[in-house]
This record gives sequence, C-alpha cells and structure tokens, in this order.
Amino acid sequence: MILKRLLPAVGALLTVMCAGAVTLRYYPYELKLCHTFNLATMSRTSTPGVQVELTVDSVTGYGEASMPPYLGESVESVTAFLSKIDPERLSDPFALEDIHRYLDSLAPGNHAAKAAVDIALHDLTGKMMGRPWYQIYGLNPAKAPCTSFTISNDTPEELERKIAEAEPYKIIKVKMGVPGDRELIETIRRHTDKPLCVDVNQGWKTPQEALDNILWLADRGVVFVEQPLSKYDMDGHAWLKERSPLPIIADEAVQTSADVPELARCYDGINIKLMKCGGLHDAYKMAVLARALGMKVMIGCMTETSCAVSAAAQLAPMAEWVDLDGNLLIANDLFDGMKIVNGRVTLSSQPGIGVRPRREEVAH
Repeated sequence: MILKRLLPAVGALLTVMCAGAVTLRYYPYELKLCHTFNLATMSRTSTPGVQVELTVDSVTGYGEASMPPYLGESVESVTAFLSKIDPERLSDPFALEDIHRYLDSLAPGNHAAKAAVDIALHDLTGKMMGRPWYQIYGLNPAKAPCTSFTISNDTPEELERKIAEAEPYKIIKVKMGVPGDRELIETIRRHTDKPLCVDVNQGWKTPQEALDNILWLADRGVVFVEQPLSKYDMDGHAWLKERSPLPIIADEAVQTSADVPELARCYDGINIKLMKCGGLHDAYKMAVLARALGMKVMIGCMTETSCAVSAAAQLAPMAEWVDLDGNLLIANDLFDGMKIVNGRVTLSSQPGIGVRPRREEVAH
C-alpha cells in the first residue's frame, strides 16, 4: 500500500478504519512553504494538513484537509472528527447528500475535515464513473481562466525572487493590509505591468481607508480587491461596494452556501474555497447561487497539495477568476494533478479529481 511506504517519509501516525468493503485511512502531513507567507495578521513557513484515502470495492479516492490557523482547525481536531466516522456510512459514495447530513450530525463546523472526506468521495465516484468531475458537472475545461500567483511582502531580495518566480503567470495576487502596502505595489510595478489582484485579509481598518487605497490601486492595473475590511463589517463593505471602482470580493466573510444570500448587498463576488465550505458538494452550490444573485465567482485555495487544488480546479470553468496556486507554493507536494500551462488552469481527462500519487515522495 502506498501509505505504508509513505510513513517513514512523513513520520506520521496512520489510522485505518474498516467496515466490510470500506476502508478509511488518514495521516498528518505538514506542508512546507517555499517562502515565508506574510499576511496582514501573521506569518508562517508551513501549514498543517491531513491526508485521507477512502477505498470502496477496491477503488481508492484521495482527499485532503489543510488547516491555515485562521480556520480554527488543527491536525488534532481533524483526526478527532475523522475518528468518529463509521466507514459503513460511506459504503454508497454516490449518496453525497445523505453522507454530508451524516457528517454534519457528528459535529458542527469542522469544514476542512469534512472537505477531506468530500474530496475523497468525489475522487472515488469519478473513478467509478470513469469521468473527471468537470465533465460530470457539464463544464467546458477550455473555459478555465488563468490562475493568479501569490506574492506577499518580504525583504527586497526575497521580493525580487518572488516576482521572478511569478514570470510564467499572467496575473499576480498581492497580499496587502500590512505596513509598506503601497511600496510593495510600486516595487512590483517596477518589474512588471501584469494585471494585479489584491487580497487584504481584513487588514484595512475603516471603509474610508479602504476606499482611499482602492482609488490609488485603480490607477495601477488592479483587477479586484479581496476582503478589504473585517468580515464582520457588513455595512462598511456595503458602503465601500457603492463607491469602489473595483469589484469587492468576499473571502473570510463567506464559508458555506448558507452565507451567500446576505452577502450580495455587500460584495460583488465570493471566493469559494473547499476548506471553508466542506468540499466540492457545497462549493458547486455556492457557485450556482452566486451566479443567480448576480455575483462573480472566484475559486481559491489554501496552501494545499495538488490533491485539494485539483479538486477545486474542477469548478474553474464556472469562475471569472481562479487563485489555484496553493500547490505551487509548497516544496513537498504528494501528488501530480492539475497543471498550469501558459498561466492557465489545464484540467486532465483522468477520472475523479485527476490526481496521481507522486512515487518519488514515497520511495523510502
């Protein structure tokens, strides 16, 4: 088994739960970032994760939970949730609504843990049908947009290196909301005139500060601004939306499909992430609902392996924008999956979510 070969490489505890023809396996796996990730509220060099394998009738689906600190989940909370699952309740992997109701009955929240199971279920059922999920959804892979590549502020030397790494990509995502915001944009503009999108991560304190910055950014090739204010400041975002020359996109303010309707008055669009909403099942609902409300759709990710990123990429043809570079920002990816070709998300015809384990990661 691939996980038995993997254990010495990750030094992790493998948990196996079996029920008849159903086997659920999971183990911790720390994602190591290529560069320090500097956000408005913190910096980090790694992201904790948990990898999942779900096997039904000898077919295996892969899933993943990634837990950046702001989500409030951890390896301990994810593995505790997974330990509650009766594998027999997953024996009909096509019964996604019933399975999600069952998962919700075990504990509220725990969206990353539920996403890991959901992704494995989608990978499994796609393989059983012999189809990639974008095809099952009826989506045209040629309509997948270019992904952005994320740059956060750093020392001048590191920043120059990050800008060079972004050369293959057609749009750059810039983390703002920290001291030196405008200097960061000016530095990037000295090296490239590519379109920029800005993610503030709730870093600006008042609507007027946000508007002043957005008016400045609008003259510098910025396409949209993501989560400029606190996610709790609904009225501030509504005020800003009325005055901003750039689209305002919700990120931290939106988690699941239940959040979407009330956001339409405050934001122009939503950033859908599997780790926030519990997986592809709800992510698809979110995209359809946002469209019905006249909102734009962005498909994003956390720092993740190609497993979760490739799962999210199945929805890319539904979006105006995608930010699916989480696998490109880590140094120890476990999978081959979705590719970026000339800056564009390129989906494979492999069934399920389109990933294969990297054998070199499990050689020892």
